[in-house]
Amino acid sequence: MIFPDKTILWPVTASEGMSLESLKPVTDLEDIPDILIVGCGEKFVPPIVKLKDELRDCGIVMEWMDTGAACRTFNVLLGESRHVAAALIAVK
Repeated sequence: MIFPDKTILWPVTASEGMSLESLKPVTDLEDIPDILIVGCGEKFVPPIVKLKDELRDCGIVMEWMDTGAACRTFNVLLGESRHVAAALIAVK
């Protein structure tokens, strides 16, 4: 997981392992980000609709894409001074 001021280990290795619980490092922040970029791995797979709805209920917009695109998008949004975080599944 990447935040503007820190990076933490996120043990999720496949999109099927993502849940609101796995995203607690984001949802438990005192100042939650407006946008969470989710990198679902090397290749795009359909997003988890339930997760998108749960994050929206927390006030967070989820943007789902492959991990490479997620890294690029995170950097662009951070450069625009947007309040953003990223949860990325590592790729080789």
